[in-house]
Amino acid sequence: MSDLLLTGIGHLTTNDSAPIHDAVVKVVAGSVVYAGPATDAPEQGGTSRIDCEGRAVMPGFVDAHTHLVFAGERADEFARRLSGATYQEIAASGGGILSTVAATRSTTEDALFRLSARRVERMIASGTTTVEVKSGYGLDLETELRLLRVARRIGEELPVTVKTTFLGAHSLPVEFGHDRDGYVDLVIEEMLPAVTSLADYCDVFVENGAFSPDEARRIFQAAADRGLPARVHADQLTRSGGAALAAEIGAASADHLDHVNEGDARNLAAAGVTAVLVPGASYTLRSPQAPGPMLIEHGVTVALATDCNPGTSYFESMGPVISLAVVQMGLTVDQALLAATRGGALSLGLDDHGVITPGAVGDLVVLDAPTPAHIPYRPGTNLVWKTVKGGAVVAGH
Repeated sequence: MSDLLLTGIGHLTTNDSAPIHDAVVKVVAGSVVYAGPATDAPEQGGTSRIDCEGRAVMPGFVDAHTHLVFAGERADEFARRLSGATYQEIAASGGGILSTVAATRSTTEDALFRLSARRVERMIASGTTTVEVKSGYGLDLETELRLLRVARRIGEELPVTVKTTFLGAHSLPVEFGHDRDGYVDLVIEEMLPAVTSLADYCDVFVENGAFSPDEARRIFQAAADRGLPARVHADQLTRSGGAALAAEIGAASADHLDHVNEGDARNLAAAGVTAVLVPGASYTLRSPQAPGPMLIEHGVTVALATDCNPGTSYFESMGPVISLAVVQMGLTVDQALLAATRGGALSLGLDDHGVITPGAVGDLVVLDAPTPAHIPYRPGTNLVWKTVKGGAVVAGH
């Protein structure tokens, strides 16, 4: 935790008020103590001082859905999809999640950490200060524990806040053949008791070809009994019932949501479930984008995330995701920026993240641009001048 004084801010986005021009932000012991006009700023102290020279400042990005701990790559599948193969066809031929499972199982814990840490370092350089990390590329107890340990180690050794999610129910592993009940029993009876100390949440991929709402309900009930809230892969490829289940159980989030309707939106809003949207996956799969504007219209809190994974959304930066959300999904610039910061924080239960207000953590981004609108406007450029974590500059020029 550090002290920091940012002056000369041309455009300050706090997520708590209208943009402030000619602003100052002061961070003491890692927390914001002032964010407002320079004319009202308190004593200009601070261990570190940065003159932003008219640049824009906004909260650090909160990437609320990733699968970034993995080994191997799936570029060949990308080419196959471009030639017309579907996600389901590739999975049926031994590709998809199971190919990454095979590569990940054969990789040591230290090697997985090195691979994943490099990804996270690039994320930090692109303005991400908080990231959710799922397991799910193990599908056996030993490897699932390995993935969660790596995720926790990232949060301990790199300047980023990490929330971990157990996703043992990501796919049916090959060794179980068609024994779906047997694998669900393994997840509930052996995996969940072992991972509770390493996980903050439990997730299930609710989809045709993955797990049914009834199977997911069993897993989520067992997770809730152990104090793990639910995050739900919901209605990505089909209208599979994941969103309805997320609303029924009051999940922390329902993610993807490419095939939801207005009834689902009303139910999610009533249950207080955050919608974590991942436009990069829809872009890569050339599938419909989630109806973000409709969800917001019905009162659903929306977050944006990279869904960083080797098969369907190999995005490490939130900048292009924000651009996709604006150009293809139809969010306004302000909606997308809020979703990429405050929305993600709320989905992870981090009330003091995603805002720049007194008492919030000192996680923020200084952009080499006059306003944050340049992020979607210039998606091919990393506009992050400095990434600040807890008042300390952790990346940038």
